[in-house]
Amino acid sequence: MGRTLHGTGRKELGLDLNEPRLEGIHGRVQAEGKVVELGREREVPAGPPSFEELFLDVHDRLYRALYFITGSSADAEELMQDAFLKLWERWDRLDTIEDPIAYLFRVALNGVRMRARRARMAARKVLPAAGARDPFDDVHVRDDVRRMLRSISPRQRTAIVLIEIFGYSSEQAARIMGIKPTTVRVLASQGRAALRKT
Repeated sequence: MGRTLHGTGRKELGLDLNEPRLEGIHGRVQAEGKVVELGREREVPAGPPSFEELFLDVHDRLYRALYFITGSSADAEELMQDAFLKLWERWDRLDTIEDPIAYLFRVALNGVRMRARRARMAARKVLPAAGARDPFDDVHVRDDVRRMLRSISPRQRTAIVLIEIFGYSSEQAARIMGIKPTTVRVLASQGRAALRKT
């Protein structure tokens, strides 16, 4: 492979070591009454980014998306690392990957689906068939957005997280999810409808 992740220092990348780090998935809190800047246009690089530049640019967004989808910080971090590892293994063939960011999200979301499938299969072997749901459990769902998102299907949840929380267009979300833009819009609409019922 011949590449290292340590080849470029933080100063060369324009990162100020004296600047406070953002902790958790929330970042800095904006004071009330202050103007919030949304979506600055990024400069288009002259060539393809290095792996380290791509990692620094995307890892926080990917982690937060996975955290909202899985509801687990540990799972989100592990899935993110697996996705970056798979991209690193194919880095020398980057020209065959149309959109590396969409590839990362797709690999990570496939990992979410595989884990859920394995958990369902294991649960079927260990647990008897589930009985009736307790309707009072739904009261707790309204208190936490993460719990609300977990109440809808993984595909609906993914579409809502990508479109509503991260601001991707339906076309961008479609590339990430590997489906058609119209399907993304339908999934997001169905998810919103299901969330309104809770």
